[in-house]
Amino acid sequence: MNLQSNTSFNEILTTIQDSKQKAYSQVNNTLIELYWNIGKYISTKTIKENWGKGVVKELAEYIKVQDITLKGFSDKNLWRMKQFYEAYKENKKLSALLRELSWTNNLLILSASKSDIKREFYLNLSINEGIYK
Repeated sequence: MNLQSNTSFNEILTTIQDSKQKAYSQVNNTLIELYWNIGKYISTKTIKENWGKGVVKELAEYIKVQDITLKGFSDKNLWRMKQFYEAYKENKKLSALLRELSWTNNLLILSASKSDIKREFYLNLSINEGIYK
């Protein structure tokens, strides 16, 4: 392989890798938005209709029965989505940052940080250090 081919091939490889990363980022943003919306829905239902652990467990079972291919919607995860929404709903700055991180990283920060100041610190640190995906 000559130098010209190597350079051309590297350009194509870089284009593929960039597009792949862009696709991962878009999927991640969509998942975070989904989890946010589910958390908001459950949070609203717990307030307006007194949903509790039993109802959320029924919801998890319903999802499992209706579509066996869906993973990650256990009652524990649904409660985490509610907690996620409630932790960030009042803070527009943080709710924008969290979309740049994976769900796993968001859960780690959420469980380790009880204040908005600490959450903001760890969100920014993760993003700046490239720990987001």
